[in-house]
Amino acid sequence: MLLDMDGTLVDTEGFWWETEVEVFAELGYELAEEHREVVVGGPMSRSATYLIQATGADISLAELTAVLNSRFIERVGRGVDLMPGARRLLTELAAHGVPAALVSASHRKVIDRMLVSLGPEHFALTIAGDEVERTKPYPDPYLAAAARLGADPARCVVVEDTATGVASGEAAGCPVVAVPSVAPIEPAAGRTVVPSLEEVDLSFLRSLVAAGH
Repeated sequence: MLLDMDGTLVDTEGFWWETEVEVFAELGYELAEEHREVVVGGPMSRSATYLIQATGADISLAELTAVLNSRFIERVGRGVDLMPGARRLLTELAAHGVPAALVSASHRKVIDRMLVSLGPEHFALTIAGDEVERTKPYPDPYLAAAARLGADPARCVVVEDTATGVASGEAAGCPVVAVPSVAPIEPAAGRTVVPSLEEVDLSFLRSLVAAGH
C-alpha cells in the first residue's frame, strides 16, 4: 500500500496554498487563484519555479524553497487534521499486517513533522521528494517504495489526491485510487476515483489488485 501525504492523508493542501500566498504577498505579489491548480501536488522545486516565473519575483529558487518549507512547518506545528477515513484506513492496514509506505513530494523535514500526527508506526518506510533524483510525476518515488517493500508495483495500490501524483503511480505500473482534493480527476483504465478515503478499506484494495491479474 503506497500512500501520498498532503491532501490524501492530511488536510494540508490549503495550508500550502495559504503559505505561498502569504510569502508572495510579502514579496509584493498577489497570487491569482488560477495558479493554485498548477502548483497543487507538485514537488516544491517545480511549484516554486513556476510561481517565480509567473510573478517575476526577485527571489532565488533556493531562498523561496527554504522560506516556504519553514513557514509550512511552522503552520502544521499548530496542528493538522487528518482527512476523513485516514486514521481508520491506517489502523486497518496495520491490524492486518499490510505494509504501507508514505510517498510524498514534500521534503524530509516536512514529512518528519507530519509523522507526529500520522503516527510513524503506521509506515514500513517513508520516501521524501528531496530523497529521489526525480520526484512526482515521474514513477521513481513509487518504484523505489515498491522495491524497498520487496513488492511487485502491479500489486501495490497507490492512493493519491492530485493529477501529478496519479501520473506518478500509473507510470510506476501501480493500480491507483484517486481521492481528488483541489482539482477534479477523471476515472481511467487502472484508475479508480472515489470521493473520500471513507470509501477505501482492505477488501476494496484487494479487489483492485485482483482485478489487475
